[in-house]
Amino acid sequence: MDAQSRGRAENIDPADQWVLNPNTGEYELRLTPSAPQSAVPRPRRSAPRGANGAARGRTATPQAPGRGVPPQRRRRGAPEEPLPGRRGRRPVPKKSKAKKVLLWTGGTMAFVLVAAAGAGYLYIKHLNDNITSVSDDGASTGGFSKGKAINILLIGTDKRTGKGNEKYGDRNSVGHADTTILLHLSKDRSNATALSIPRDLITDIPDCPTTQADGSQKVITGTSNVRFNTSLGQDDRTPSCVARTVTELTGIKPDNFMVADFNAVKTLTSAVGGVDVCLGKDINDPDSHLNLKKGTRHIEGETALAFVRTRHAVGFGGDLSRITLQQQFLSALMRKLKSNDTLTDPTKMIKIAEAGTKALTVDANLDSIGKLKDLGLELGKLNPKNLTFTTVPVIDNPAEKVHATVVLKPGAAQPVFDAIKNDVSFTAVKEKKKKEAAAVAARLKGSKSAASEVRVRILNGGARPGSAQAELEYLQNDAGVLKSSNDGNADAQLSRTTLEYGPDQADQARRLAAILGLSGSAMKPGKSVVNDQGLPAITLTLGKDFPGAGDSFTAASKAPDVDKTTADKVECAK
Repeated sequence: MDAQSRGRAENIDPADQWVLNPNTGEYELRLTPSAPQSAVPRPRRSAPRGANGAARGRTATPQAPGRGVPPQRRRRGAPEEPLPGRRGRRPVPKKSKAKKVLLWTGGTMAFVLVAAAGAGYLYIKHLNDNITSVSDDGASTGGFSKGKAINILLIGTDKRTGKGNEKYGDRNSVGHADTTILLHLSKDRSNATALSIPRDLITDIPDCPTTQADGSQKVITGTSNVRFNTSLGQDDRTPSCVARTVTELTGIKPDNFMVADFNAVKTLTSAVGGVDVCLGKDINDPDSHLNLKKGTRHIEGETALAFVRTRHAVGFGGDLSRITLQQQFLSALMRKLKSNDTLTDPTKMIKIAEAGTKALTVDANLDSIGKLKDLGLELGKLNPKNLTFTTVPVIDNPAEKVHATVVLKPGAAQPVFDAIKNDVSFTAVKEKKKKEAAAVAARLKGSKSAASEVRVRILNGGARPGSAQAELEYLQNDAGVLKSSNDGNADAQLSRTTLEYGPDQADQARRLAAILGLSGSAMKPGKSVVNDQGLPAITLTLGKDFPGAGDSFTAASKAPDVDKTTADKVECAK
């Protein structure tokens, strides 16, 4: 309980303390339900007058600007008149209220873990105290950024801690990365992809520098050809190790991560009043304790947890079948969170904020309501119909006679990873405005100089060591770009390769872009610089996306064909 609520009864509903002011469209704190506090200070009382006959102690009426006579007093109970020469405050339309709540709770547009945190805008200090954070140990980018694509790693652990979870088996387990989803939000916020990573996927876990619970540092030795879910809990591995494993697997480094346990599903679904899911058949699974009849069913609390844990009673009875249930559940939860009966209900929003912040463990770069709110606002720009759920393409492990694990599907998994890295949408949505796209494409149009006339200095700005020299040798020996030089390392590390050129060097830049397969977005009109020989040259800075000497930079512009669904659709489990 924060300082404003000390001395009050502990059983007061937090929703009674925050009330939406219809005139301002903002929430105001009420110390008691019956005594609202104004967001605007009251006028000061005037000094006692005595001689002029005015009553002592009466509050002075503000004077209109430029006038010596105060406005006429209004009758008791009559509506307040605006000051002369000023317009009165217009009432805010009702839909404006919902819009403001939507901004405050932008995270409701995506996953419940992020969504609930976004709602915590209402009473910051109390909710900050709810949040648990752990070190990212350098496994993340250091935090998401506005104006850039965002990658959030969502981790669900099967650790059986917390009240009411004793009945689930393996109660003494340290937990695993039981459910892992990499959420990618596009740079322009028009689309998002939620990539589920199977817990039984055979992969390599790299060495993991970790901060232990007692604050000590420890490097946990990596292992090869093990289940993905052992990247958490086992051998004292922390969530940062899951992030490193995802980077090792996909080539995508998460900006932030969040972890939730069994209680998260129970408390969050209860906070929103439950969600509707669809079953294509009767399900009675004694392992997960789910017993539901065919059709649309309303679930929350323990039943919701049982739903996302069920696997033996659906599909082929494995983890891949359970992943489809989890994706269906998250889609239903998103639809419920976005609905008007949630967004316009302060009581419900506060319950979501309370449940979400208590259920979350986040990395230290995301350890405050302010940061979670900012992330929620970015996610709030997304339309649910453009949020795609898909799963890493896998096949049964051919090394096993009795199939219990899976491996990456050859030729199918890498295109999915590349599409996410290159910010390609998995839904039919325009990723850039027409004017912007036309301007970028125009950089590639026009005359091109001969390769022998291109003078370029090459810098390494994030590619593998030796890349600048390797690309130099390719350009000189195979592409005919003889006026090229290796000018060492760039001052900054870049995620994507750039080609900067002056106004009179566009024809050279277009020729080099054609040779390398660079897109218009990689071309940066700017100024000419001199190379190490003192001659004007264009500048090629190799970023982390450098594919290798002689390999084309051309990235896929269309997402691969994979099994997928979007958050706006109702799918029935079978």
